[in-house]
Amino acid sequence: MFSEDDYIQISALQHYVFCPRQCALIHVENIWDDNVWTVRGDLLHEKVDSDTFETRGTVKTVRGLRIHSPVLGIVGRADVVEFHRLKNGKEQAVPVEFKSGKSKEDISDKVQLCAQALCLEYMLGLHIPRGFFFYGRPRRREAVHLDDDLRAQTGEIIASVREIVSKQVVPPAKYMKKCGSCSLERYCQPRSMNAGKLSAYVKDLYQQ
Repeated sequence: MFSEDDYIQISALQHYVFCPRQCALIHVENIWDDNVWTVRGDLLHEKVDSDTFETRGTVKTVRGLRIHSPVLGIVGRADVVEFHRLKNGKEQAVPVEFKSGKSKEDISDKVQLCAQALCLEYMLGLHIPRGFFFYGRPRRREAVHLDDDLRAQTGEIIASVREIVSKQVVPPAKYMKKCGSCSLERYCQPRSMNAGKLSAYVKDLYQQ
């Protein structure tokens, strides 16, 4: 079990999959900046994270639910959790994450959703076999099956993020095509001096 002081944010998992250096800049160096993509996401979540609930028929919808797992040492908020009342009288929890863009090629979104499900499983004592994304483009739900492979990948990423945060490590910069969509590009400066050479240069300065 992890103490609350050792919890890491679920959002850090998505940052790590996108780029470990971005994850470290945000969660180690506390650097953040917005671009058009982050602003769109914030505007969408203002509508969703309202800490409200409603019941329609056999489905209770809870928005902005705070979730955690001391077993995994993660904490965050679920955009929406639907509680479906089944015919046998039991409930099935279904996390639904809202995204302003479209489905990504990497697993960053899926890992975030899986981590939410793992927290809900701990909190509710339920097995959650799937969740959903609602993407702004093309404005429809996309189901995600929370299988053993995705759960294992999520656990590995949680461990990697914890190592970065606990050791206060910022990986070196490496320019990639996706750097242009990162709101922290001007802080990271991936096109500047070779990161490995820069790190060695700084190390040499302290050893002299």
